[in-house]
Amino acid sequence: MTSKTLARAGLAAAGLLALSAGAAQAGQMARLAQIPKLLTTERCYGVALAGHNDCKAAAGATCAGTSKVDYDGKSYKRVPKGTCVTTKTPHGMGSLSPKA
Repeated sequence: MTSKTLARAGLAAAGLLALSAGAAQAGQMARLAQIPKLLTTERCYGVALAGHNDCKAAAGATCAGTSKVDYDGKSYKRVPKGTCVTTKTPHGMGSLSPKA
């Protein structure tokens, strides 16, 4: 290998390292940006429409946006704190814990 080839390989490796560090930092920033929402909202089970759940889900669904059924008691949607149990749906009120 020539010194130019070694230099290019070193620069490429340094570039990849910088990109991966930047991606990791961006992921951390995205998670930190969620903190205010998490502090002002609560999980409300049984109020999400199909495909609009924030996470947790019944059979056939894995996480956010994958619920197949409206008002599934095992899927939740984040709502402003204090509003969940007063949220009325065709299947009853919202719940702070998963419904059967």
